[in-house]
Amino acid sequence: MIRIGKIVATHGVTGSVIMTHITGDRKWLKKGQALMIEMQKGSLIPYFVLQCRATSDEEYIVDLEDVTTPQQAKKLVTKQVYTDEKVLAGMIDHSPLMWIGFAISDAHYGNIGPLDDVLQTGTQWIGKLHYKGNEVLIPLVDATLAGIDIKHKILKTNLPEGLLEVYE
Repeated sequence: MIRIGKIVATHGVTGSVIMTHITGDRKWLKKGQALMIEMQKGSLIPYFVLQCRATSDEEYIVDLEDVTTPQQAKKLVTKQVYTDEKVLAGMIDHSPLMWIGFAISDAHYGNIGPLDDVLQTGTQWIGKLHYKGNEVLIPLVDATLAGIDIKHKILKTNLPEGLLEVYE
């Protein structure tokens, strides 16, 4: 499963929700697909899409099966949304948010651990991981990315020498 977005609001009187997503493509979500919503930490509940309408490349209005009132929809607001990575085949190498959980293999440091999260600062992406017991931030830019192995979920990097020594 890949985290792809978040429910940010309710919409209308029929239980529709507004979901932001990170795919950058308004055509990936289809009727009948399952969205996994994290109701509690580590607990993903499937909701099937009855209808969806893209309002932008980053937002959908979605009607979900068994969510028919604004009160039911309100319980989903602020919840993270996941989907099967097969649904996003072909898009995974374009969005750093889809790299969460990938192992990071660096040309200089070797295997430094899994990518825990990503943050966007303006136009630059920053990866967050734990290295030698410390939270580490690394740049996810063309200059540091050497490649992406989607099949094995490996992010290949070429970090500047000395970057990780700051955290030791």
